[in-house]
Amino acid sequence: MERIRLFFFLAALATLLSVGTAAPSHPDLDFIRVSCRSTRYPALCESSLSGYASTVHRSPRQLAHAALAVTLARARSASAFVGRLGGGGGGERAARRSREAGAVQDCIENVGDSVDRLRRSAAEMGRMGRAGSSGFAWHLSNVQTWVSAALTDETTCLDGFAGRNIDPRLRAAVRRQIVGLAQVTSNALALVNRIPLPRH
Repeated sequence: MERIRLFFFLAALATLLSVGTAAPSHPDLDFIRVSCRSTRYPALCESSLSGYASTVHRSPRQLAHAALAVTLARARSASAFVGRLGGGGGGERAARRSREAGAVQDCIENVGDSVDRLRRSAAEMGRMGRAGSSGFAWHLSNVQTWVSAALTDETTCLDGFAGRNIDPRLRAAVRRQIVGLAQVTSNALALVNRIPLPRH
């Protein structure tokens, strides 16, 4: 009898869970898939944004906002990682040599600037108002400028580790973080650029 009750309880619970956690519709996922084709890294774009399908609702603006949120989180993670390299701990002995220490310090500043620009971009998206409102184009232009500058910051960080005097292990560790960040930033910029301007 107990087993029968347990079976019916679990069956009812499974039904409730399936109803309560509505999966995103195919049109929402298709919208993300099609939108991501305009980016440089479409597979990464789709995998990182598919979880937002049910909140994006086929809105280019909401998709760009989600992309900025993903990018900002990635930038903060990369900033923390590079910051640990500059702290002289964690077994990263190569970073103590002067040239490498300088590259790490420059990268800390560059990625920190990137985090700041992405944070401001996400906040600016919230100030845009309706598509036809006054200042919409100005706010959008700010976002485009700041995300583009964030991408430049990330590329500049990578440039600092391009020399032969950089330990290959250190270079590889930094590249894993920053290349991934630059890719999602590039995708976010492409999606921001897809936000349509109001017609007059």
